[in-house]
Order: sequence, then C-alpha cells, then structure tokens
Amino acid sequence: MIRAATPADIPVIHALIQELAAYEKAADAARATPEQLHTALFGPHPAVFAHLAVDDSTGEAVGCALWFLTFSTWRGVHGIHLEDLYVRPAARGGGHGRALLAELARICVRRRYARLEWSVLDWNEPAIGFYRSLGAHAQDEWRAYRLTDAALTALAARPTQGTPAP
Repeated sequence: MIRAATPADIPVIHALIQELAAYEKAADAARATPEQLHTALFGPHPAVFAHLAVDDSTGEAVGCALWFLTFSTWRGVHGIHLEDLYVRPAARGGGHGRALLAELARICVRRRYARLEWSVLDWNEPAIGFYRSLGAHAQDEWRAYRLTDAALTALAARPTQGTPAP
C-alpha cells in the first residue's frame, strides 16, 4: 500500500532517511532533524512531499519517496524531482519501490506534469538496473553541480551589481 505521509510519520521518515544515508556511505552527511522535516513537509509552506510504502501484513512503513516540484521552462509545466527513494533491505523485491514510483507517475499524469526525474549514484548498479527496467533513461549529457557550505556562503557574500535578489 502506498499512502501520503502524515505528521505522525515524521519519526519513520527520519529513520528511513538515516538508513538511506548509511546505504549511500554518507551517514554523517544526513543532518536533517525531525523538526526540520516536519516544517518542510507540513509547515505553512510545504516545500517537499512524501509517500510511504506500507507493508500490508504488518502496517509498518518499509519505504519512502520524498519529492518536490520542479518547473520546465521549455515545456511550461511542472514536474516532480524525486529527492529520495528508499526501501528497507528486508522489503526489497516486494514491489514497494515500483509502487512508489508508479504513484509519483500517477501524480504527474493526473496533474499534467511533464516529467518525473531523479539522480542515482553511479556505483548503485541495482538501482540503475531497476530504473532501466521501468523505461527510465540516464541524462548523460547533463552534469549536476552543487554549492554547499563554505562555497555557498562565499558566493552569497560576493558583492553584486544592482538590486539584491529577494
């Protein structure tokens, strides 16, 4: 069963994010707190959304998808960026990941969004194979860039011409 997350799900969402970070060999990088997740998901201006895969027999959440809206200037409509997709190892192979992605695809189709996109680590061959089996294809011509921490702060501190951005 796939369902939208509720505020009561924050502890399990936080735990699943921590498990994903450990799987991706970056446990120390996952610093989001339950309070931050609650604000992002359920605050006055939600910026991210979550769906949970729940085991029908136990009622336990075994996976999650966290996502946010994007916008395609070329297509003129929104899309979904899947930030995290994670299914606990014991539940893998049970169709939970496929069901989570299918739910996001249904949201895209229902809302007439142009795309569902995500990133995957280049060493994660099981995930890459799974995504290919769904018909997804890599965007090899694009490279992701990111500013964080000191580089982000340094760029923000640079003087600009004209009026500062809001």
